Amino acid sequence: MTYEEMIKKAKEASSKAYAPYSKFKVGACVLAESGNTYVGCNFENSSYGMTICAERNAVGNAIVNGELKIRAVAIYSPNMDNCTPCGACRQVLNEFKSKNGLDVIVKINDKIKIYTLEELLPETFNL
Repeated sequence: MTYEEMIKKAKEASSKAYAPYSKFKVGACVLAESGNTYVGCNFENSSYGMTICAERNAVGNAIVNGELKIRAVAIYSPNMDNCTPCGACRQVLNEFKSKNGLDVIVKINDKIKIYTLEELLPETFNL
């Protein structure tokens, strides 16, 4: 699966987001080491702390399907370009990153930008 295809899947997932409070819809697509992809969207709650981000939703979808290593995540929001993961999602992605690292793919204008997770989360917390 190409990174462009992953962005397309993330865009499709964003259309399913439940964001009645912030109106900020996000979709994510994770690529597991197996080559399988899993999508997720954000879903909000009136108790904002209960909101689940698209990236964590997609990682959870991968986990329930037996995948524990993620090679890449594509994130899309119709609300903004360069929609990178929040801090909590960065830490969750770090927990499940592939031994070869993890690419974070975002859309800027009509192009994609690729970050490494290490760029976005330096000096990670690991046990």
